Order: sequence, then C-alpha cells, then structure tokens
Amino acid sequence: MLRLILRRIALGLITVVLVSVIIFAGVEILPGDACTAFLEREAQGKLLENCRNELGLNRPAITRYTDWASDALRGDLGLSAKGKKSIAVLVGDRLKNTLLLAACAMLVGIPLALFLGVVAALWRDKPADIVISSLTIFAMTIPEFVTATLLILVFSVWLGWVPGIVLTSASAPVSEFFPEILLPMTVLAMVMMAHILRTVRSSVIEAMASDYAQMATLKGVPYWQVVFRHVLPNALLPAINVVALTIAWLLGGVVVIETVFNYPGMGRMMIDSISDRDLPVTQAIALIIASVYVCVNLLADLFTMLANPRLRTAQLRQ
Repeated sequence: MLRLILRRIALGLITVVLVSVIIFAGVEILPGDACTAFLEREAQGKLLENCRNELGLNRPAITRYTDWASDALRGDLGLSAKGKKSIAVLVGDRLKNTLLLAACAMLVGIPLALFLGVVAALWRDKPADIVISSLTIFAMTIPEFVTATLLILVFSVWLGWVPGIVLTSASAPVSEFFPEILLPMTVLAMVMMAHILRTVRSSVIEAMASDYAQMATLKGVPYWQVVFRHVLPNALLPAINVVALTIAWLLGGVVVIETVFNYPGMGRMMIDSISDRDLPVTQAIALIIASVYVCVNLLADLFTMLANPRLRTAQLRQ
C-alpha cells in the first residue's frame, strides 16, 4: 500500500512538471513576447530592450524556465507585464474569491447530489427518478452562460430578489460578497450536481443488482440495512473521482461564470490578462489551475485506495 501511494505521488509530481513545461513552451512559441504584446506599437528600440532586461526575456529559454519553475516552488510567480506588480499578490485575492465561490457551490451541491442520486436509484423508473433524471439532463445539456442568463432574468430583473452582477471589489472581505454570490453559486452547484448525481445513480443501481446485495436480501436482511450497510459504502466509492474532477473544474473552469456575473475571481483575471496581453499573469494562472487539478485528482486516488477494502486486501497479499 505504501509503495502504491508513493508511486501515485511521484506520478502526480511528474505530471505537474510536465504541465509546467507545456505551459511555458506554449507561451514561448507565441509570436513575440510579453514586452512586444504589452508595448504594442512602442515595442522598439531602448524601450523594448529595457522591458526585456527587466523581465529577463533576453536569457535562454531553458534558463528562464528553470528560474521560473524554481521561483514558482517558492511562491514567487514573477512580475506582471502590466504595472510590474507581483503576480502572487495579484492572484492572492482572486484565488481567495474563487475558493469562496467553489466552497459555497460544493457545500450545497455535493450533499444534495449524493442524496438525489441515491433517491433516484432506489426509486428507479418511479416519478421521483423521472423528475430528478429530467432535471439532471437539463442541467447537463444547457450551457452555463444560458443558465446564468436565465437566473439573472428571473431572480434579478423580474423578481429583484438578488443582484444580477457582482460589484464588490476583489480585495473586499468575504462577508461583503453576500448576497451577490448566490446566483453564480447556484449555477455552479447545478452543473456539478448533474455530473455527480448521474454517477451516484448508476453506481447504486449496479450495487443493488450485485451478488452480495442479492445474497443479503435472500438471507432475510432488512431492505434498508442492505442499502446502508452493503450497497452505499461500495456504490459511493466511484463517485469520489467524479467529485474530485468536479472540484478541480470548479477551481479552474469558472471562467464563463465569473465573466457573466463580473465575479472577481481567477477565471475573470485570466480573461483580463489575455485581453491585456499580460502573458506572465496568464502563464501563472494556468500553472496554478493545472497544479490544483493534478493535486485534487491525486488526493482522490489516494482516498479511493485507502477507502477500498478490496484494494487494501490485494496490497497486503502482495
């Protein structure tokens, strides 16, 4: 078991390194560089040379990558091309806001998805399952920006219950984002619930039809005892990876939602940095998102190994 855990951790570290190489190479092969993109028509002569010297762009690519990667490990993401400010400082508040939005969506979406998935599976093909499955398909097929627009129209424009866009600044305390955060949180929760719910429903249906569940039923074990003691512990294990993927998506894939609601998170910051051609900021945000994605999936794999009794038994036999 320990050997397998160390192997997964090593694989995760290798993945992060490869991702950092791909991100750096992707930015490197773009036409021009951060200085030519930022200075535009003024990118010539002494001004361009001073900019490249300040950002270290006149050094070999391999040297710049090793320095960038080693600095990133220490939490130093460099300077932005626009304003020459510390990227770590700029990203700090935006990361906090994205984590707040993701945490609120998870606290609402994950428990509700697990509960509704179990309900839909236990009452398969009944009215409850039909309603839940229909809403799930609707949430999965409708694009996020359409759902966001409809919620703004209904709850902000027509009813006037909550604000339609976020006007709070990025550096504001967490408490000031309420109730502005309610609509973007709802959209994210709906999307993540749909994916988790379908996985849980399929897993519970499969577990209910398994040999051990059928055997327990034949031995006279009460129905709900079969469900809670035999079915759910095994059926919910496959949902761990789906939850991990959803959490990673929440932290890295909220670009559309943050843009629609003007939410000052990392997704909105990436859009702004791309618009401003601030390549160092774009590169740093991409590295953070990719690292979070890899780390969350690594934690999910480790938790699955520790929680799966059959996997533990197989490792002990080896």
